[in-house]
Amino acid sequence: MQRPEVLIVGGGPAGIGVAVALLQVGVRPLVLEARRVGASFLRWPRETRLLTPSFTANGFGLADLNAIAPRTSPAYTLGEEHPSGRAYARYLQAVAAHFTVPVLRARAKRVVYREGLFRVDTGRGTLEAPFLVWAVGEFSFPRYPFPGAFLALPYTRVGSFARLAREAPERVVIGGYESGVDAALHLAERGVRVLVLDPEAPWERRTGEPSRDLSPHTLDRLRRAPRGRIRFRRTKVLALQLKGEGYALLTEGGEVRTPHRPLLATGFGDGLEPLGGLLARGPEGHPLLTLEDESTLAPGLFLAGPKVRHGGSPFCFIYKFRARFPIVARAIARRLGRDEGPLEVYREEGMWLEDPACCEVRCAC
Repeated sequence: MQRPEVLIVGGGPAGIGVAVALLQVGVRPLVLEARRVGASFLRWPRETRLLTPSFTANGFGLADLNAIAPRTSPAYTLGEEHPSGRAYARYLQAVAAHFTVPVLRARAKRVVYREGLFRVDTGRGTLEAPFLVWAVGEFSFPRYPFPGAFLALPYTRVGSFARLAREAPERVVIGGYESGVDAALHLAERGVRVLVLDPEAPWERRTGEPSRDLSPHTLDRLRRAPRGRIRFRRTKVLALQLKGEGYALLTEGGEVRTPHRPLLATGFGDGLEPLGGLLARGPEGHPLLTLEDESTLAPGLFLAGPKVRHGGSPFCFIYKFRARFPIVARAIARRLGRDEGPLEVYREEGMWLEDPACCEVRCAC
């Protein structure tokens, strides 16, 4: 194997997307993926769909919201407006095959930065490169934010809501943002009575910021949900305990008892542990990055994907974080003396965000 110029950890939309951008400027990347391209999407519950719609409008300078590379479209590849996880994984695999993205099946266990090189320990030996792009997604890292949270069933391990609905006639869902409401809707549609608990009541928010509000797709599903099967309660869960043959949720509003295992939908971790101290963090725990999405501590280490954040703007949707792919590719191309001109196609298709401070969403009506 030739020594890569860039190691990319993660074979999801961020990893494959950055790899394609680097290939455009003649840089040799190698993607490290522990399972297979799109593995996290293959683990989605069978019934879950992407929130953002797919539509082929490339000829009008409007890239498909779920596309990760210019002149591609999941809508065209899959024939679906809101693809399932399994379908979207097929799109990612098609992109990787079309652009001949080099992928090595290996798990990044530890990263060491020394003398301008990143050494990544894997189960198949140690790889090294002068640049490292960390593109590990969130789905594999459920967050356990209170004592006893591990007793609940994480959204990431549901497998199928149809099976879950057959197990119990009622269920408590902890967390009221997209994952929690998605779970509640799927269960309610199958006859389950659901109680959703969340201290911030996302179902009531209308800020205009898609990363904080429920999506129009979810709101539309809520309007069509079976009446009386979903209840929402604005309260914070402080702890979860086993009591007798059931569970007790200690909340700010009192104790909630249920005989059935609660479902946990409180967000995801970041998967940054193998990097050790190579990324600084801000007061709220978010990685601190330069305007090129580079670590402030380890030159040559870039972050790509939903954990990219600048100021108050989270980049947790595909159409958001993909707009930073050409920024990362351009930074690396310049340092290697490569022509950055081929990246202009990203600008032409609206997949280029130069200034991350300009992302505040304001809607006139």
